[in-house]
Amino acid sequence: MKVPDPMTTANPETVHHPGSDQRTEKISGTAGPLTERPKTEEIGDVERPRSAKTMIEELPVTYMARHGETAWSLTGQHTGLTDLPLTDRGERNARRLAERLKNLTFAKVWTSPLQRAARTCALAGFEAVAEVDRDLLEWNYGDYEGRRTAEIHAERPDWQLFRDGCPAGETPDEVAVRADRVVRCVRAVKGDVLLFSSGHFLRVLAARWLGVGPAAGRFLLLSTASVSALGYEHNVSQPVIRLWDDTRHVDM
Repeated sequence: MKVPDPMTTANPETVHHPGSDQRTEKISGTAGPLTERPKTEEIGDVERPRSAKTMIEELPVTYMARHGETAWSLTGQHTGLTDLPLTDRGERNARRLAERLKNLTFAKVWTSPLQRAARTCALAGFEAVAEVDRDLLEWNYGDYEGRRTAEIHAERPDWQLFRDGCPAGETPDEVAVRADRVVRCVRAVKGDVLLFSSGHFLRVLAARWLGVGPAAGRFLLLSTASVSALGYEHNVSQPVIRLWDDTRHVDM
């Protein structure tokens, strides 16, 4: 992921959901709809009032969408680099993400190259503007790829992914290194950002956003096709989770 130069992003390119009926602005050679932010923006069930000053100086939000359902997410099998498609319900819920995100405006959209994330991104309406970033890949489970937690615990009863990692796969610290690169890149963007990725990686990303170790990801459960939001309280030195595992739009 290339980190934008803050000196050249004072007026960032802005990406808006294609469902908007607002004016358009050229983005990287293609036309995409653009809209001004409303006077208030809903994040979860919390509404942020905005004055003219806060609209200019407001703190950015990083939205994270986990990919829709796959056959292995349904059966509880660890799905790292195995490139599975979405199920029919996974595709339906990815389309519902479009409705959930339609009133939000993003300066940048990034997606994992794995088809379950890229397809979710496309069905949500952001294929034309999204950039692929390999740092958003799911955890490499190595020898535990395709296996259920219960099967692993039969051999290693005390095994914990976020503490122990996977043999022949990634350690928690290695996943955290990738997450830290994403955090640095996102924080260099002047505006809100949208990420499409996988559950365990996004849980580590949230932990690293808060400045805690990757082991804290074990406490942050994420559902398929969910929306979460990372942001700040008061200033950028106070990172917080603004919204977590929102599935109000999902067909359960």
